[in-house]
Amino acid sequence: MDNLIAARSQMALSLGFHIIFSCIGMVMPFFMATSHYLWLRTKKQVYMNVTKAWSKGVAIFFATGAVSGTVLSFELGLLWPKFMEHAGPIFGMPFSLEGTAFFIEAIALGFFLYGWNRFNPWFHWFTGVVVGISGLASGILVVSANGWMNSPSGFDYVNSQYLNIDPIKALFNDAWFSQALHMSIAAFVATGFAVAGIHAFMILKKRNILFHLTAFKIAVLYASIAAVLQPLSGDHSAKDVAKRQPAKLAAMEAHFKTGKRVPLIIGGIPDEQNEKVDYALKIPGGLSFMIKGDWNSEITGLDQIAVNNRPPVLITHIAFQVMVGLGMFMMFLGIFYLIIQWRRKRWIERKWLLRLFVMATPMGFIAVEAGWTVTEVGRQPWIIYGVMRTADAVTPMPGIVYSFYLYTAIYISLALLVAFLLYRQIKMVGKLYDTSTPNF
Repeated sequence: MDNLIAARSQMALSLGFHIIFSCIGMVMPFFMATSHYLWLRTKKQVYMNVTKAWSKGVAIFFATGAVSGTVLSFELGLLWPKFMEHAGPIFGMPFSLEGTAFFIEAIALGFFLYGWNRFNPWFHWFTGVVVGISGLASGILVVSANGWMNSPSGFDYVNSQYLNIDPIKALFNDAWFSQALHMSIAAFVATGFAVAGIHAFMILKKRNILFHLTAFKIAVLYASIAAVLQPLSGDHSAKDVAKRQPAKLAAMEAHFKTGKRVPLIIGGIPDEQNEKVDYALKIPGGLSFMIKGDWNSEITGLDQIAVNNRPPVLITHIAFQVMVGLGMFMMFLGIFYLIIQWRRKRWIERKWLLRLFVMATPMGFIAVEAGWTVTEVGRQPWIIYGVMRTADAVTPMPGIVYSFYLYTAIYISLALLVAFLLYRQIKMVGKLYDTSTPNF
């Protein structure tokens, strides 16, 4: 395993773990604040119980997210020194602001966890809201930095020198809004379906049904609304990518030859050598219409991209199909739930519906992982799009492969620890918040 493969594998592993912790850290505080608000308004004990249980989950994921995020910051300097040397002065601002948001989140979480019966009840609730807002802001700022890698701005590149640096323009690059919007909604979808699925499973097991049903309803409402909005943000993102990164769009869609009335490809296995897609369903003119609103419009294919500048088509296309497929399933499930909530509320406790949500538990996070694969692999061979190649940024230091093995062990251990803590927390819920249950 050479340095480039080892470094990219290590970053993929680290980001793959961290993004799960980040999504939960961005979203769970809003679930917690919602149940807390409902308790303040209704004084129903079950809302208090849900709030306290979720606050412990928020604390667990905040701690693990802090650890995994710190590791990532070291890895950037360790694995990609040339990248940080050139890019650090330009896009350092979002990282410094992210650090500020992180400290605000930590302080607010401390106030919330230890503020019961010490603060004014509404101020105490507000500290929980601040945890959510600062966590969401932290995620958006990191995504802004990634957006800069996809759409570099805020500098002039002259004779291999970065001149006229403008950190504000780099922060608000052309990709930041579409990426931040899509990622933020994805976090609500993934976390919402995961939390709803866990509580649905506990209801099916007939464990503390009132508690879990209350928590399920809060989580699934967030998840369903976000799942309905996600395809809209996805459409906006795809059109944005078509303008800025035509090679990435072509790889996503396995579109090899520039032409008009380009079909939308569903599924399929790209054959890069023969520049075709096998076993795919094709909708004539579908891609042309989705990108430009005209069934006969022209879409740039990979034939217009130099061979050494093309992204890996197979990985990018399959990851994109996985993301879209799971996203569409969750969208339809979300729409179905909202209709039930509006017209057939008595169906909410039906076992077949709960089983659907149990099945959907991992789907959101699988879609998030697939989406980040599209974002990162689809940008290759560039680490800074059109400016610096990934191969030119990797460290020349030998022995990186051993670092990869070490960090793999660390993240597996961290995942096992989190799983154990969450399992213990779920078991404690049944003992601490055993409430009367409705008929089921």
